[in-house]
Amino acid sequence: MTAYQSKIIQTANKNVDPASITISNQPRGNETLVTRLTGRNLESLGLKHGDLVFVNYLDLPASTPSDPSSAPANSHTHPSKQNIVQEDPVDTYWRSRDGKIPRGRDSRFCKHASNGMCDYCMPLEPYDAAYQAEHSIKHLSCHAYLRKLSPKSSSAAAQALPPLSPTSYKVRVPCPSGNHPSWPSGICTACQPSAITLQSQSFRMVDHLEFATHTIVERFLQAWRATGLQRLGWLIGRYEPYNEVPMGIKAVVEAIYEPPQEGELDGLTLGIPWEDEQRLRELAKSASTPLSIVGYIFTDLDPTPDDRTKNIYKRHVQSYYVSSLEAIFSATIQNANPTPSRSSSSGTFGSRMITAILTATEDGQVDISAWQVSEQACAMAAADMIEASVEPGIVRVKEDDRSQDSARYVPDVFYRYKNEYGFEVKKSAKPCFPVEYLLVNVTHGFPQAPNPMFQSTEFAIENRPGLEDQQVQSILSSLNRLVGTPSPEDMRDGTKRLEVAKWLSDWHLIAFLETTQLLSPDDTKILMRTATSPRLLEDPSVLEAFMKTEGWQTLITFARESAPARPTSSAPTDLGPTHDKIPQDIFDQIAAD
Repeated sequence: MTAYQSKIIQTANKNVDPASITISNQPRGNETLVTRLTGRNLESLGLKHGDLVFVNYLDLPASTPSDPSSAPANSHTHPSKQNIVQEDPVDTYWRSRDGKIPRGRDSRFCKHASNGMCDYCMPLEPYDAAYQAEHSIKHLSCHAYLRKLSPKSSSAAAQALPPLSPTSYKVRVPCPSGNHPSWPSGICTACQPSAITLQSQSFRMVDHLEFATHTIVERFLQAWRATGLQRLGWLIGRYEPYNEVPMGIKAVVEAIYEPPQEGELDGLTLGIPWEDEQRLRELAKSASTPLSIVGYIFTDLDPTPDDRTKNIYKRHVQSYYVSSLEAIFSATIQNANPTPSRSSSSGTFGSRMITAILTATEDGQVDISAWQVSEQACAMAAADMIEASVEPGIVRVKEDDRSQDSARYVPDVFYRYKNEYGFEVKKSAKPCFPVEYLLVNVTHGFPQAPNPMFQSTEFAIENRPGLEDQQVQSILSSLNRLVGTPSPEDMRDGTKRLEVAKWLSDWHLIAFLETTQLLSPDDTKILMRTATSPRLLEDPSVLEAFMKTEGWQTLITFARESAPARPTSSAPTDLGPTHDKIPQDIFDQIAAD
């Protein structure tokens, strides 16, 4: 490949940057740096005489390296990121398995012995279309989709090149041809995006949303029930394998954090990026099983005028399922939280951020719906091509804008549908199109045997002024009630330790304690790791690591000092001749309380 690289530089007859030379088997996408293929020849890549190879490169900058015009805006020019990407543990899990669907012996067609195998009982590939249709699986899981793109039987060249390429509808700046000024001063077929045909996405990044317990959702709903104002919260959880779908992934929610917001009867106002985001991300990573932000949930509930215990059924077939404003907001959040992937030329592909909503059912009850938006939706939102319309179920396509400050190029956009005669028709999406073309449904549910990471949800929830207030005094009062004035013998008692362990295992309590300066950063991490231990309720000695910290001793000291003084005197000896004497045991009980 070194000789091949030299040949490219000679042929280009330009000031080529050798480190930027990439090759691909496609006109766009799947670019791989030649420097990564050092020591390999064309034959080892599966290339033979007559094959077409697409080469791309950058010129050496004529100005200083800090010149922004010399840096490409397209993510395809950074395929080396895949070398250092750190994937989620669930991706590592599925990469180590073949993901094939096992099948039992067919008594009608299998004629071989029990240790044999034939076409009727051999395992199926995770992307098998017949299996999907039989089990009503609408979308492939992301790893099944990846296995479909690059099966193990593919050539060496196909396996060496990353199969995924992020979708982009932005104009390439600078233009690869270099024959005209950069956009918006000029544009050509080499730098402009191709026409877009909207279609249902065949895969989804997350297959299922699972809440660890019903209590998490109930505590989130309490604010709406008390005020009638809509609320939004970020879902704190992790990703796990989901066995109901071949090579599936589910998001398990362990807590909901409510950021600062202004709720209204028909919506809410939220700041993005939100306050304390980075702090809470780091805190979540300190759990015994590292947690992250897996999505967000919000309410859209409106009680009926006749019966306040029921809600208006607004989202249905004759109305809309997701509004265009909600879809664009989902795309914005997904773009801000890409998923690391070694299978992508840019090091990231798609997003696993899930949108969940609490809305009314047909009978007026409250239920959860969950979705993501497609890669096309994210790319269109990133290119500033779409906006919300007055009609909730309709997305509006913006017009071209060639002004220097807000330049926007919008290619032709089409979508397909079946007309009243059953024929598939292709129609222009300008000026608007249905929002359903951007959605990817996600199932949701609760575990049959709940085993939450956090054992309590009793502590006050953040950012609920006037409804629930987080105060240090409430922490000290609760601690004094649970522990009192403990002696070493008291804290060895298993029952008391179990009560303290349950109380400490609360996401909102730990997140608030970190802001009080009562615990050092190291002590907070120990508390988070201890409070989320799977053996917390089985082995009270797990608390030992946290009880040895200075932070715990500080909490105990403050709780003891803030405790109300107990009466020290015994019953009075004489209440006067006209009063009956109060029994001594009554005074003893008052003193004990």
